[in-house]
Amino acid sequence: MTRNDCLRAAAAYFDGGGFFTDLQRRIAFRTEGDTGTVPPSLDAYLRSEITPTLEQIGFVCELIANPAPNGGPFLIARRIEDADLPTVLTYGHGDVVSGQDAQWREGLQPWALTIEGERWYGRGTADNKGQHTINLGALAQVLHARGGQLGYNLTLLLEMGEEAASPGLHEVCRQEADRLRADLLIACDGPRVSAQRPTLFLGSRGAVNFSLRLRARQRAHHSGNWGGVLANPATQLSHAVATLADANGRILVDALRPRDIPASVREALATIEIGGGPDDPAIDDDWGEPGLSPAERLMAWNTIEVLALGAGSPQRPVNAIPAEAVAHCQLRFVVGTPWQDLASIVRAHLDARGFGQVEVQVTLEGAATRLDVDNPWVVWAQRSIEESTGQRPDVLPNLAGSLPNDVFADLLGLPTLWVPHSYPACAQHAPNEHLLAPLAREGLQIMAGLYWDLGDAASNAPWHAGAPRPTS
Repeated sequence: MTRNDCLRAAAAYFDGGGFFTDLQRRIAFRTEGDTGTVPPSLDAYLRSEITPTLEQIGFVCELIANPAPNGGPFLIARRIEDADLPTVLTYGHGDVVSGQDAQWREGLQPWALTIEGERWYGRGTADNKGQHTINLGALAQVLHARGGQLGYNLTLLLEMGEEAASPGLHEVCRQEADRLRADLLIACDGPRVSAQRPTLFLGSRGAVNFSLRLRARQRAHHSGNWGGVLANPATQLSHAVATLADANGRILVDALRPRDIPASVREALATIEIGGGPDDPAIDDDWGEPGLSPAERLMAWNTIEVLALGAGSPQRPVNAIPAEAVAHCQLRFVVGTPWQDLASIVRAHLDARGFGQVEVQVTLEGAATRLDVDNPWVVWAQRSIEESTGQRPDVLPNLAGSLPNDVFADLLGLPTLWVPHSYPACAQHAPNEHLLAPLAREGLQIMAGLYWDLGDAASNAPWHAGAPRPTS
């Protein structure tokens, strides 16, 4: 078979219903990973669904217990054709966010795959069951087209706790570093920039969630009897929060602002358009760092967001001065930000402005990563995707959201390529999550092309100097 034959076979897998059947089976597993518990379905998904699929195409599979408490299991699957050949690592997650069953609109439910026009509804269709089902389906077509040989080795790491911030992932990857050793990561998660064009992103922004809390006294007091002589923690905390970002969202904490945007990043983002889709929100042009394009504000700069505010009883206000107030905030940041020092930076910032009584607590954190846009693997992947789709993909130095990419880029030391198969309005993490059928079909062809080209000497895949190039 030729490369084009292989891409046609990938499309036929979709057109003939094979992709629907596989995804339907997987959506039915209620693999909620964000409940604080480890439901049996997490193990069952890996053991009874994914493992048999992989064993049929030559993988040796092993489930790994999570060393973290209340962490879901991991699957490491390896397909070794020759120990001297280069190795590709791929990643996905089988857990999903809570189903929110009662909030889906009539005719839809999270644990059944439902087709309405081009939209395929179900929890995990976009994040991430649909995406790793695309990858596995494309891989099977390439193996069939090549007579069972890829021309390289392939390792799959599938976790069941990504929606709970990947507990245990770093430790497992340190413990299993030898078995996860590879030359390249190709994985799929997150959305494209838009539904109309393929996207290739090379890392992700990091995120630190932190809470500001002001405890004024043990209990609330009547605002008529005490208003004007008792400090109101909600008023004080709102002023403290306002010192972090101005009324237009510009970060006011100097140490948490990027020093600059590299020229290569500006160039890569110069043609990227944000929003404009039928279900996308309207962009606020005057929000965020002035002088930057929307793409630069979203993917090349930092932002402090207030995720939630609490004081008193918002659902049923009473005439009382609240005893305490809290603001749950988040820093989204790019490479180069001293995020490990956020607590001390915010502490010093608030102290200098007279808010020493406000407590600062970091609740969640993850690093930022960014592969150089001039890396040879990026050029290679662009060329492969363009050959498969007829379109040059949008290349993002990093995703605006966050992924555990530092495990692969920093801990395992790999160049990282991410090819998303979803789109911004997919309702990821919300009711009515869905996958667009045309994107899934095209995604199968994109991945088939990438997997084919990795084993094709003519594609000039830039394997490291010590590994032999595929000869097929």
